[in-house]
Amino acid sequence: MLMIETAKRVLRVEAEAVLALQARINGNFTRAVEMILACQGKVVVTGMGKSGLICQKIAATMASTGTPTFFLHPAEGIHGDLGMLAKGDVVIAISNSGETEEVCRILPVIKWMGLPLITMSGNPKSTLGIAGDVHLDISVAEEACPLGLAPTASTTATLAMGDALAVVLLEARGFKEEDFALFHPGGTLGKRLLLRVEDLMHVGDDIPLVAPETLLRDALFEITSKKLGVTGVVAATGELVGVFTDGDLRRIMGQGLESLQSPIAEVMTRSPKRILRRNLAAKAMQIMETHSITSLFVFDDEQGTVPVGIVHVHDLLKAGVV
Repeated sequence: MLMIETAKRVLRVEAEAVLALQARINGNFTRAVEMILACQGKVVVTGMGKSGLICQKIAATMASTGTPTFFLHPAEGIHGDLGMLAKGDVVIAISNSGETEEVCRILPVIKWMGLPLITMSGNPKSTLGIAGDVHLDISVAEEACPLGLAPTASTTATLAMGDALAVVLLEARGFKEEDFALFHPGGTLGKRLLLRVEDLMHVGDDIPLVAPETLLRDALFEITSKKLGVTGVVAATGELVGVFTDGDLRRIMGQGLESLQSPIAEVMTRSPKRILRRNLAAKAMQIMETHSITSLFVFDDEQGTVPVGIVHVHDLLKAGVV
């Protein structure tokens, strides 16, 4: 029971620390955002120890949401890595105490280079707080650590302030899902937002197609040979006029084997669902799920009547779209 109460107290303390930041979203925050938006180079985030770990997360979030950003380790900075800084950069320096030695030692170089400096600390009157062109107050009433030693609420508050900056910048830049996906091409989100139907569809002779007068028994060979569980039915002009699936076959077979002698036009489904080649693969999956189907014929445009491909649910699953 004591463990549960302690865990709840930790969450309460950290939640209160984050909520307290709302009152500090003011003109300083706006100026910090404006400084970053005006940046001609890169945003450089620096901090030491636990704050340094939070800095890395802030840098990663900004970089993935449209603000070119990297992390500079201040201890490595005073031993040569300050060469990473360049004219046009903006620096965000973070220290809860505002007196972290390694961070304070790189401040003169930042000033000498004339780089805009945004500082985040728990003490506006600290060395770091005073040095900043803009200071963001990330102070907390207490740490969640009962000893008041381990950075807990303070690091959570710092991360939340960094997230607030990143999201405001994202919106200000008009950053969209497609942009986010470009920076995450290997993930599921990237596949959902980058892969298009034309990247996955079967084309040419791999498209299962038969004429309306084809007997059902003969259409089965087309369905079986193309291994997609479906065939399209096309007129002499190439216009898609219907589809027939293996599910339809199971229902027809319940009426007796004589059904196999019927022209497929008599048993096909008319007005089949369709998708455009330029549409996202995720949209194809959405249509399939909505209508409980496993394939879609693909067209060049809305007015198109001649299919240029077919995409199957297995293609989408194999590509990792879902």
